[in-house]
Amino acid sequence: MGPYIARRLLQMVPLLAGISIVVFTLIQMAPGGPEAALLSTGRFVDPSVVEAYRVKLGVDQPVPMQYLRWAAAALTGDLGLSYSTTRPVVHMIGERLPATLELMGSAFLLAAVLAFLIGIASALRPHSWIDLLANGSAFVGIAMPVFWLGLLLQLVFAVELGWAPVSGTHTVGTSSLGDHLAHLVLPAIVLASRYVASWSRYFRASLISALQSDYVRTARAQGLSERRVLFTHAVRNALVPVVSAMALGLADLVSGAVITETVFAWPGIGRLFVQAMFGRDYPVLMGILLMGSLTVIVFNLAADVVYGLLDPRIRYE
Repeated sequence: MGPYIARRLLQMVPLLAGISIVVFTLIQMAPGGPEAALLSTGRFVDPSVVEAYRVKLGVDQPVPMQYLRWAAAALTGDLGLSYSTTRPVVHMIGERLPATLELMGSAFLLAAVLAFLIGIASALRPHSWIDLLANGSAFVGIAMPVFWLGLLLQLVFAVELGWAPVSGTHTVGTSSLGDHLAHLVLPAIVLASRYVASWSRYFRASLISALQSDYVRTARAQGLSERRVLFTHAVRNALVPVVSAMALGLADLVSGAVITETVFAWPGIGRLFVQAMFGRDYPVLMGILLMGSLTVIVFNLAADVVYGLLDPRIRYE
């Protein structure tokens, strides 16, 4: 396993380099730049000031030279300066990262637990009213737009019932843990909703197949209890194909967080991405997209490692 992980880590280098070239080129082809960020403030800016600003940031040079400068700086951990704030992009992302990790972690745990429980209940009683209800809810959850569900929950539970805050991370003048968790509930539910729907269906189908396999029948013939057969033999093997969907879903949480953080004014990377996109702040966009690409690659590697842990038959040579 060690040599395989080392080989995959080495493969990340050219992969990330290729992704950065494509993303950097596409961003440079888009309209805007430092002058657009300055003019978007609504204040009059002298053309000479704009040109001096372009020279200072190095965007007056050819695109290949700009990329080489950016890549050389990125290797040292420097992702450049924001066009709109002139602050280091690394610092801006670092300030927003904890909030996004908190929201993503909460949504992932909630989705994993609910999908596990719903999947087991549906697999043990296929075509029952529990399975039909779970199946119908899954279709609704997959088809429902995230922003619409967020607005609906805000209207019902925050505005009409007053059970939860509308947005933000805390109430003004309050810094208690309970208040913060109350603000986290609705965004985490919204972000987890579509993953509960898909993961529970994956797990249900995989567990039904595992329960009908020969090794489960053999375990029952040996007199093992149904609980031990289920959790020791069936569930462990049923999780192997589901891990792939969960690993990719964990990476996809980054894109889902963009909409959720915007709807609930959650001060994370997703909201920063939207602000940078509308402000045409391309260094910030580049930094966030590169971080998202790295997240997808790392989670795919983590999924392969978990495969080997769950299924002893899988060996990476």
